[in-house]
Amino acid sequence: MRRQSWVGKTPQDILARHPAGQTPPLKVLEVFIELFNTLHTSMAKTVSHKTRQERAQFLRRFFRDLKMKAGFKTVPDPRNLGQKHIQAMVRVWQQEHLAPATIQTYLSFLRGLAMWMGKHGFVRAPGHYGLSLDEYQRHEYASRDKSWSAQGVDIDALINQVCEHDRHVGASLRLIHAMGLRRKESVLFRPFGSIVPFEDTGLPPDQQEADRYAWVKGKGGRVRYIPLDRPSRVLAVEFAQGVVCSRDAHMGDPAHDLRRNLRRFDYVVAKFGITVRELGITAHGLRHEVLIGHYQALAGGPPPVRSDGAVAPELDRAARQAVAHLAGHARPRAAGAYLGAARPMKAPPDLDGHADGEAVHPQGWQG
Repeated sequence: MRRQSWVGKTPQDILARHPAGQTPPLKVLEVFIELFNTLHTSMAKTVSHKTRQERAQFLRRFFRDLKMKAGFKTVPDPRNLGQKHIQAMVRVWQQEHLAPATIQTYLSFLRGLAMWMGKHGFVRAPGHYGLSLDEYQRHEYASRDKSWSAQGVDIDALINQVCEHDRHVGASLRLIHAMGLRRKESVLFRPFGSIVPFEDTGLPPDQQEADRYAWVKGKGGRVRYIPLDRPSRVLAVEFAQGVVCSRDAHMGDPAHDLRRNLRRFDYVVAKFGITVRELGITAHGLRHEVLIGHYQALAGGPPPVRSDGAVAPELDRAARQAVAHLAGHARPRAAGAYLGAARPMKAPPDLDGHADGEAVHPQGWQG
């Protein structure tokens, strides 16, 4: 809700009341954040509270660090931000060895600020700031198997231990293990309200795989329906139904809000060693477990993160599409984050029984 003194005024009117050079730069930044931080940078919609919080925290830190880390004598007014400021901070990030995904996020946040100021295109591509491809390119393909079984963990035994300590968190882990849900999706899952008959899914009749489906709302508001087509999924839902206190309840403790329930989830799983440091696993690794298993069932062989072999290109593409759909991703390419990059198949031997040394590449693969 806007301040009472801002009612009826445009953003330009409000900012004009804070002249550059006469208003502390960080105060001007707070005005920008209050005016625009709910907006998405590329679509006509609002962003999540998490994004708002992270973006605001970054921008405040960015301007403070211009003086504290980059060596500028004064903090500039946001409207006077120049390329030299961004270049200096990129050098700081390089020296701090920040992850490529972090650098991409930081530049995205700065693009948002530039958009708020009407300076579209002001923040350039990473290469303009001297970043090499390895320093800014997101690594979209998994390089190792992050599933629990790959780390030698007895999955059922560990989840049962969690259930004995906290049935809400244990039920969430069961749902992740059965359907490949994200952590937040599992906490928000309503074991009664999220179950719908096939007729209510809106899916074509020829796509029916089960009589009942789990309704899941994921990132970006994308809805997907997961068929309860196997005992593990049915049992996970039935266990969850036995944990909640009402037919409208979700898997979080009803006495707490979402943030506190997510913190409780993280605390409990860490208590049982479900961390990279202790057991070499995370709760998200259960999602990898499900998606890798789904690929293997469809492709008839393990994905690249589990094998040096290759699956026939047509089977690989279809399986990756199915994995992306189950995971709730809009792009099939996103399946690579769980499966690894597709491998080219070696050509069959020639008539003399010798391989011709060439490779048969999946469609779109370039060496």
